[in-house]
Amino acid sequence: MSGIQGEGQAIGGRSVDSMTGQLLVATPTLKDPNFDRTVVLLVAHEPGGALGVVLNRATEVPVSDVLGDWSRLARDPAVLFEGGPVQPDSAICLARMRHPVRRMKGFHQISGAVGTIDLSVDPERLRESLTGIRVFAGYSGWGAGQLEEEIASGSWFVLDALPGDAFVDRPDDLWPMVLRRQGGMMAAVAHFPSDVALN
Repeated sequence: MSGIQGEGQAIGGRSVDSMTGQLLVATPTLKDPNFDRTVVLLVAHEPGGALGVVLNRATEVPVSDVLGDWSRLARDPAVLFEGGPVQPDSAICLARMRHPVRRMKGFHQISGAVGTIDLSVDPERLRESLTGIRVFAGYSGWGAGQLEEEIASGSWFVLDALPGDAFVDRPDDLWPMVLRRQGGMMAAVAHFPSDVALN
């Protein structure tokens, strides 16, 4: 019997659909300082685990200080972002293509026109194809079943991403912005105080 059921894969007798390309939005109950009020784009989600980057933690380090020629393609703010606590010395680069493409040397599609880009490729070769990049130092990672457990315990909302979410000009506003656009009770969470004691 095949382990494939629809688009999901059977894990422990239950079907789990890939959440690659979706947003993990920290709920107010998630108090881990690494993820408090974060919005994470899932770059990969497979039976063995998940990998994502935090979209709303800009640093003050200009991309030009670290990656030179790539800085011309970086969207404002053109700084490095803290992608997460795992391997902070490594870099993951998200890119948005002008048109969705499945195959292009150095580009790995996540969803639609958004994907990761190989930083060893000559940025000039990609200039006409990209609308912008964002560079993340480190990433967020989960072992097999760990993310699903965190979601089930109420730590994360799993929401659809818009193509521009990873490239917003004001990343500090992304958490309330994503929640507000859901409407209803989810929009009300956007106004939840960061410290209930101050309310």
